Amino acid sequence: MAEMSVRPLSPHLQVYKMLFTMLMSILHRITGVGIYFGMALLAIWLIAAASGEATFEFVNGIYGSILGQLVLVGFTWAVIHHMMGGVRHLIWDTINMLDVASAKLLARITLATSITLTIVVWAVAYAIRWAGA
Repeated sequence: MAEMSVRPLSPHLQVYKMLFTMLMSILHRITGVGIYFGMALLAIWLIAAASGEATFEFVNGIYGSILGQLVLVGFTWAVIHHMMGGVRHLIWDTINMLDVASAKLLARITLATSITLTIVVWAVAYAIRWAGA
């Protein structure tokens, strides 16, 4: 029988040290999936609005609960974070900030901006809601 050649194994996840830019790449994919499912929430809300006042109030009651609002805050963050990730990729597409230090800085800016904008969006939403009450 012929001897088998010894080939090196492909590197596996255990070999790599988790870098912040890797985490941001994974998070970008996760937020994309979250947006996919979050759009179902928007569709349910729009269908409830078209179905009548009782259905709309029922859905608003669910979305207005503490758990519902946490889900909506998460959805808002996912949309904003995914958008900021797209801006980061757009910057890279212009052949800018491709070195390691700039990529790390851009990843940190993406995360900080997405969190900050989510807080701002919800603060404005609550300010408008309370001003109308």
